[in-house]
Amino acid sequence: MIREGYTFGLPLLALGAIAFLLRWNLPGVLLLALALFVFSFFRDPQRAVTADAGAVVSPADGRIVVVTDEENHGKPGKRISIFLAIWNVHVNRAPASGSITRLDYRAGKFFAAMRQRASLENEQNVIHLRTDVGEMVFKQIAGWIARRVVCWKKAGDTVARGERIGLIRFGSRVDVWLPREAEIQVTPGENVKGGSSVLAVWKHADAPAKSQAQDSARSTLIGAGRGI
Repeated sequence: MIREGYTFGLPLLALGAIAFLLRWNLPGVLLLALALFVFSFFRDPQRAVTADAGAVVSPADGRIVVVTDEENHGKPGKRISIFLAIWNVHVNRAPASGSITRLDYRAGKFFAAMRQRASLENEQNVIHLRTDVGEMVFKQIAGWIARRVVCWKKAGDTVARGERIGLIRFGSRVDVWLPREAEIQVTPGENVKGGSSVLAVWKHADAPAKSQAQDSARSTLIGAGRGI
């Protein structure tokens, strides 16, 4: 479980205990149930991260809701959108190894994350990631219930594939944009796991051979992250 789980869950647990001491049983039960939900929401399970060269892993747990052609600043590519239900793990992970060249926070609305316009109009962090084979973009998008997107990284940071990079609180959406040469491996309706499910294979024949070895070595270190 990440630290935010204790921040939000322990006060509820304490209030529940006080309610029981005062024999306010119904409020005590409700507070205890809410505390258990919060602890569950902020869980942070370990994930096995593939070392296959060119693999782009899911940045989040959830269900694929969109796979569509989409341009990014005039460059053709595809967008994969993942919907995170309230019961999914909400810790987000880097889809590939590389360096963060830009991280833009965009204030916005809070449409239901299932809606198409959420990708453009909702509050979001837009993260540009430079990899060995080019630049990709992924977004943390707030939903109707989620009211905060949190990124623990900043521009200039280097990340490993599957590394924890942030979270979105209470139901949300994550988008991944890849150039058209990436081979998409998922279809709408599939359930994916952050850090372990492969969304696409993206590699060039002239990509540095050392990339796979670096990913393999670094993936063994991903387990520590922000968890406690």
